[in-house]
Amino acid sequence: MRFYPTRHGHTCGIDLHARTMYVCVLDEGGEVVLHRNMRATPEALLSCLAPYRDDLVVGVECIFTWYWLADLCAAEEIPFVLGHALSMKAIHGAKAKNDRIDAYKIAKLLAGGTFPQAYAYPAKMRATRDLLRRRLHLVRKRGQLLAHIRNTTHQANLPEITAAIAYKSNREGLADAFVDPSVHKSIEIDLALVDHYDVLLRELELFLVRQVKQHDASTFQLLRSVPGIGKILALTILYEVQDIARFPRVQDFASYSRLIKCAAESAGKRSGTSGAKIGNVHLKWAFSEAAVLFLRNNEPGKKLHARLERKHGKGKALSILAHKLGRCTYFVLRRKTAFDMERFLAA
Repeated sequence: MRFYPTRHGHTCGIDLHARTMYVCVLDEGGEVVLHRNMRATPEALLSCLAPYRDDLVVGVECIFTWYWLADLCAAEEIPFVLGHALSMKAIHGAKAKNDRIDAYKIAKLLAGGTFPQAYAYPAKMRATRDLLRRRLHLVRKRGQLLAHIRNTTHQANLPEITAAIAYKSNREGLADAFVDPSVHKSIEIDLALVDHYDVLLRELELFLVRQVKQHDASTFQLLRSVPGIGKILALTILYEVQDIARFPRVQDFASYSRLIKCAAESAGKRSGTSGAKIGNVHLKWAFSEAAVLFLRNNEPGKKLHARLERKHGKGKALSILAHKLGRCTYFVLRRKTAFDMERFLAA
């Protein structure tokens, strides 16, 4: 966990909501000079912070409404720090909790150098990253529809569907197998929605590829040189990482990608692991998918996986392979060099 160490003449903590915000400003001695509830608008914030602009830092907990505040601070050249929501125990673990107390605690953490930092994603690529995450949401909705079709087949005690109904050609005539008019109609609706999702996702993926060519086409191609990382996984990794230089060590990147488990120890005794939800869930998904796809039509990869499976078991072997791919991807991005299978297998 990284903390914000820089001291400033004035420290501003904001408990931010969709329509309102509670603002607390501390001076260099830690005394409260402003404590006010106000509308969450740029004009109101700039007006109340005007007397303290000479040496000011603004901190806010990471919630869904932080984008406009980060962009405002960037435009006004005010240092902005985004707080890691899961790590701000001083706020969530308190006996008394309200907006006034939360704003004060944010300011105190920031002034004392114990404010846990999250990454404030720059505005340039942020909207495309969010669109890519929205695509994953749509893919899961499509998967739920396909699962409902299979479950309804079992419910009606019909022959098992052996074909991959993710492909349109294998979905033709599926609804005709159901005699009951209501069930028939339900499956027809599922099939129509799946067809519509296919069109939307195809158009969305073409748009995302055009966007990445404007943002960072060379990195996109470098990522695709890694076996198992195709178009969608390369897009996910590129937009979730954004700047590999923010990870000074490969261990930092592996931890952020949820590819390692952190030990919980005390007095020399290990009590399991912790921090399972700290990190980027999208990178975890990307490298887990890449580990499975890495084995397709890849004889050296299959031999490596077989060795790992004999030593660690099937499930853990895939986790180790995902970790190795994550480390490899880090060096591909840092060194701007394509994937080398020989070096990967020798590592």
